[in-house]
Amino acid sequence: MNLAILLDNLPYLLWGAYPDGPLGGAALTLLLSTGSALLSALLGVLLGILLAMTCGPLQHLLTLGLGFFRAIPVLMLIFWTYFLLPIAFGIDVPGVLSVMCALSLVSAAYLAHSVAAGIAGIRSGQWDAGLSLGLPRWQVLRHIILPQALQIMLPSFVNQWVTLVKDSSLAYIVGVGELSFVASQVNSRLMIYPMEIFLFVGVIYFLLCSALAQFAAWVGRYTLPQNIAARQLKRKKNTILLPAGNTNLGKSA
Repeated sequence: MNLAILLDNLPYLLWGAYPDGPLGGAALTLLLSTGSALLSALLGVLLGILLAMTCGPLQHLLTLGLGFFRAIPVLMLIFWTYFLLPIAFGIDVPGVLSVMCALSLVSAAYLAHSVAAGIAGIRSGQWDAGLSLGLPRWQVLRHIILPQALQIMLPSFVNQWVTLVKDSSLAYIVGVGELSFVASQVNSRLMIYPMEIFLFVGVIYFLLCSALAQFAAWVGRYTLPQNIAARQLKRKKNTILLPAGNTNLGKSA
């Protein structure tokens, strides 16, 4: 194994031609994955809440729309956003934006069903308890239902985001210079070192997905109901003790 080849091409594999040219490589893969994950989470939560809280024709229409995006291959959706939008609406869509939109829409369609399932998994007694306190339904959803449902939804979110990181390699089809694209360029130039190059690419994807799993595990621990209650109790104690401490300081002065 010739590691000198990796060292010679490491900057290009990590961030492409930046700063003399456009950002690429692993940095662009990270940017694509992060942007798509955040946008898909926002859309997925909103659509999942609508799916869980609505009924009748609206719910059927929403289910049909989500099923449409779940059934479309990501590659086809990238083609549509990159080639058809300029023709249909006369707007120029950059390759990075088209890939991010396609990944976000497909992932949001899957996450919406996870959110709806998480909300449905919470017992109706939780709703009744919140409503009996005089809280509106949206406050019950925000403060009582969603924190508990997050523990149910989180594994599905992590699985979908890991898939999203790997699907970002499809950006090559519209010429976006992410990690797999620049690795193919380096391999085409060198020709005789594919094992070293693509083994390095596999390690980068493994590190990205492992970091995502660790972050999700931390979020899961942070959002446990008992941990949330402990933090709220600590803040209340600090709020109660702080004025007393200031009063004593003022008397001693």
